[in-house]
Amino acid sequence: MDKLILDQANKVWREIGQYKTPEKFELEIEIYKKMLNFFQVGDYCYFIFSPPELRMEYTNPSITHLLGYSPEEFTLETFLSGIHPDDLQNYLNFEATITGFWKKLPAEKIMKYKTRYDFRMRCKNGEYKRILQQVAAIQSDEEGAVLRTFVIFTDISHLKQSNKMVLSIIGLEGEPSYIDLQPITQLVPAKELLTRREKEIVQLLSQNLPSAAIARQLRIGLSTVASHRKNIFRKTNTHTVLELVQLALEKGWI
Repeated sequence: MDKLILDQANKVWREIGQYKTPEKFELEIEIYKKMLNFFQVGDYCYFIFSPPELRMEYTNPSITHLLGYSPEEFTLETFLSGIHPDDLQNYLNFEATITGFWKKLPAEKIMKYKTRYDFRMRCKNGEYKRILQQVAAIQSDEEGAVLRTFVIFTDISHLKQSNKMVLSIIGLEGEPSYIDLQPITQLVPAKELLTRREKEIVQLLSQNLPSAAIARQLRIGLSTVASHRKNIFRKTNTHTVLELVQLALEKGWI
């Protein structure tokens, strides 16, 4: 791939890690915590990336089913060279925007955000899939350097036909979210259209759960679920669950 492009990406990721080498320690608990905050509505895989060392530390074997590569084949260069040429500049701009955001955060808030955006990715067989990339820091130091990130790729080709790439930074643990950002711009907290409970129901609807199952899982009445569904469809001006999930992906709500 173009060395200039690789150098650009390397510079951004090294800035996130502030050129430091991560210490080795057990990450399993933090990874499991992060997975609870990630949205999967299709085939997915995940990996652990080290920005300071510019390498994939671990790639889940499900990468083979998703993109056709073995974990050993899916290197950083393979990843960057597989991004659709028309999406690559936006990808680099989004990464630079995320880096700028993380660098301004207090060290204690680094792991209270996840980032999400989508792009087209070439599979080993040459075909392209639209991938939703979600990233959260799972290790940082006292100065706020991001030492390891947890990344999930989800195939959303069946849900999104538009080639518009949407960048959102989602606040966890009560932090504000920034939706549909333009790269390298002033960040203004997004006005929340849906309540926390409504977002929970949207996620469960995206898993094809019927209202009765949603009521049991959330321990609320069936009539309450029906009321929430009615309000969700009214607020979003959608009429089917598929339309709702497509809109939620487009807006970065999930």
